[in-house]
Amino acid sequence: QNWLDSSKEIKRQIRSLPWIFTFNVKFYPPDPSQLTEDITRYFLCLQLRQDIASGRLPCSFVTHALLGSYTLQAELGDHDPEEHRSDYISEFQFAPNQTQEMEEKVAELHKTHRGLTPAQADSQFLENAKRLSMYGVDLHHAKDSEGVDIMLGVCANGLLIYKDRLRINRFAWPKILKISYKRSNFYIKVRPAELEQFESTIGFKLPNHRAAKRLWKVCVEHHTFFRLLSPEQPPKAKFLTLGSKFRYSGRTQAQTRQASNLIDRPAPYFERTSSKRVSRSLDGAPMGISDQSLLRDLPATEGQAAGDKIIDIEAAGQAKLKEGGREEDGSPVKTPQLELTQ
Repeated sequence: QNWLDSSKEIKRQIRSLPWIFTFNVKFYPPDPSQLTEDITRYFLCLQLRQDIASGRLPCSFVTHALLGSYTLQAELGDHDPEEHRSDYISEFQFAPNQTQEMEEKVAELHKTHRGLTPAQADSQFLENAKRLSMYGVDLHHAKDSEGVDIMLGVCANGLLIYKDRLRINRFAWPKILKISYKRSNFYIKVRPAELEQFESTIGFKLPNHRAAKRLWKVCVEHHTFFRLLSPEQPPKAKFLTLGSKFRYSGRTQAQTRQASNLIDRPAPYFERTSSKRVSRSLDGAPMGISDQSLLRDLPATEGQAAGDKIIDIEAAGQAKLKEGGREEDGSPVKTPQLELTQ
């Protein structure tokens, strides 16, 4: 699966038939409460429900039950003993390995949400989902310098390192000086710590060259969307230019927020559709949504230092990202610039 590039023809991006498209969320907002319209929050809820049910977004038993109860409130309204029999929850898929105990807990919590409108239930769902440690993290399989299997996660904050589902390191965007890929290797250069003098470079081995380039592109996209005021315009073509010309061409988070503040129309009307229900076998075992891979080509916020110089790509893809200084509230004070280097 890959994201479509709106600047290219579809036939150049998808070589085999049939063409199958899905509507998904690429950048997960760190604070969903800042989304202006109910329909946007609803779409984000649908994506997160799918992430959770497929196992892509891990949850504890308690969180599965709580989020499931808000889903029921949003879709079914207040609990009605006459209408909602003991097995009404079995039609919904809340978790990869859903148990009767979990369904009973969901039903118990559903009863406590009486009076919440669908929009309010969605807001409560998002408020709890955003606290999950893997919320908004785009995972990529890799190996460290010792050949140990790890996962590299890209999110609004920067780059995360996971081993056996546990986060073992984190590199915030202001900490990262350069990222690069060459063949199937991916590198990051980080700023020296307080007691260190020199920058350090950390390398990772990806499954192949395409995976390394994909990870680099995801980093560029996330950095541009969450950190910059606007995407940099691609440079003018040069004779025998080497390196990747990739640039994120969509709107940034800052541009999206500005546009939403200028909306001058009634909120769009939309109808909520029922979640994907689960069919059951004769013995009552669920036969619903199958687990999806942790790696999907789809594609969470801390203090940011002033004057960040972020990405300088060498070899196959080269790019240098510069960020302007930031106000005390974290807002940029200068238009950031992207400069291609060879």
